[in-house]
Amino acid sequence: MLGKLRVTARFIDNKIGWHRIGLALSVTIIVAALVVLYRMLHNIDINEVGVALRDTSGRQIGLAALFVAAGYITLTFYDLFALRTIGRNDVSYWTAALAGFSSYSIGHNLGASVFTGGAVRYRIYSASGLNAVDVAKICFVAGLTFWLGNATVLGLGIAYEPDAASAINQLPPWINRVLALVALGILMAYVAWVWIAPRAIGHKTWKVTLPGGPLTLLQIVIGIIDLSFCALAMYVLVPDDPHIGFITLAVIFVSATLLGFASHSPGGIGVFDAAMLVALWQFDKEELLAGLLLFRLLYYIVPFALSLAILGVREIILSMTAPDVPRVGDLASDVLSDDPEPAPPETSAGERDGSG
Repeated sequence: MLGKLRVTARFIDNKIGWHRIGLALSVTIIVAALVVLYRMLHNIDINEVGVALRDTSGRQIGLAALFVAAGYITLTFYDLFALRTIGRNDVSYWTAALAGFSSYSIGHNLGASVFTGGAVRYRIYSASGLNAVDVAKICFVAGLTFWLGNATVLGLGIAYEPDAASAINQLPPWINRVLALVALGILMAYVAWVWIAPRAIGHKTWKVTLPGGPLTLLQIVIGIIDLSFCALAMYVLVPDDPHIGFITLAVIFVSATLLGFASHSPGGIGVFDAAMLVALWQFDKEELLAGLLLFRLLYYIVPFALSLAILGVREIILSMTAPDVPRVGDLASDVLSDDPEPAPPETSAGERDGSG
C-alpha cells in the first residue's frame, strides 16, 4: 500500500503537479458553493433581509464587534509566539501585533493568504532586520498554531456534538465521532512526540525547531481562544429562534471557515456563506443572511480597511523619517560646481624624451 502511494505521489509530482491539483480542488469547491448559493438564495426576499438587518439590536452588533476585536488581538500572539520560537526576542510585541493583524486581515480578504499575508509580514519585519527566511519560519509557526487550534476545536466539538459536523459533510454522526477521536489521537501523539525530545524540521538554512510539549499546549490554547472569540461573534448574530447550542455553532462555523480557506477565494466569499446556510437550515434564510452580512462587515471589511489605513500611515512616516539619499541630479550638480585644478597638458612620447 505504501509503495502504491509513493508511486501515485511521484506520478502527480512529475506529470500533473500538486499546484494543479490544488487549483482544481479550489475551483470545484467554489463552483459547488455558487450552485448551492443560487439554489438557496434565488428566491430570497431582499426587503426581508433589510428588515432583519434593521431589527438587529445595537447590543448584538456591539458584542459581535467586541468578540471580533478580541479575536484579532489573539491573532497577534500567533506572530509573537512564532518570533520567540525562532529566537527573535528583540522584536517587540507591537511590531508582532502590527504584522499579525495586518497580514491576517489583508490575507483573509485578498485570498491566497499564504502569499498575501507573507508579503505583508515581510514588509513589516524587514524593517526590524528579519530576512525572507525568518519571515517564512514565522509564517510556518503561525500556521502551525492555526491548524493545531482548528484540529483541537473540531476534534473536541465533533466528538461531543457529531450531528453538527453531519450538517456540513452529510456523514452519519457515528462516523464523524470516530473521525474526531482519530484526529484527537493524532494530536495527542504529536504533543507527546515534541514533548519527549527537541524536534526540528527543514534543512540547512531553513530549519525550524518545533515548540516543545508545554509550548505546544500554549499554541493550542491560543488557537482555541482565537476560534472561540470568532465563533462567539457569529453566535450573537444568528437569529435567536430556534435556539442552537454554542458548541454546535462553533463546529459549523469552524468547518465553514476551513472550507472557505481551502477555496482560496477572497474572504471565503460564497463558500463560507453556502456552508453556513446549508448547515443552519433550521433558521429563516433572510434573518441568517442578515447575520452573515453583519459578520462579514465586522470580521472582514472593517479590519481590512483599518489595516490598510494603518499601513498607509506607516509608509508615510517611514518615507518622512528615512535618511536622505542623494539624487543623481544632486550629485551631478556637486561635481560640476567644483573648480578643480586644471590637469597638465598631455605630452607626447617624443616630448618626454626630448626627441620631439
